[in-house]
Amino acid sequence: MKTEEDDLLVYDEDDAVKYIMGFLPEEFKSKIDDTKIEYVLDVVYDFYDENGLIEEDSTEEASIDEEEMFQYILKCSKKDKMSLSEDEIELIIEGEYQYGKSLGIYREDQE
Repeated sequence: MKTEEDDLLVYDEDDAVKYIMGFLPEEFKSKIDDTKIEYVLDVVYDFYDENGLIEEDSTEEASIDEEEMFQYILKCSKKDKMSLSEDEIELIIEGEYQYGKSLGIYREDQE
C-alpha cells in the first residue's frame, strides 16, 4: 500500500513545475512563468498544512474542498500582489492535480 510518505518522496517540485508548464494551453505559456507556478504550489502546500491535510503519520485519504482552496489561493495572491488571474490559478491547480495523478498521489474518484 502506498503511503503519504512514499508520495512525498516521489513528488518533486521542479518536476511538477515542468509538468504544469507542459500542461498549460499555448496562450497561457507566455503569461505564466516558473515563479507563478512555484508560488501557487507553495500556497497550496500552506493551505493543506493549515487545514491539517498533511499528517505525516496518517495514511487516511484527505478530502479537499477545491473551491475553498481556490479562494484561499486567490486571497493570498492578492495580498502578496502576485499578478495571477483566476484562469491562471485554475490552470495551475489543474496542472498540479494532473501531475499528482500521474504519480498516483490523486485518484480519479477524488475529483
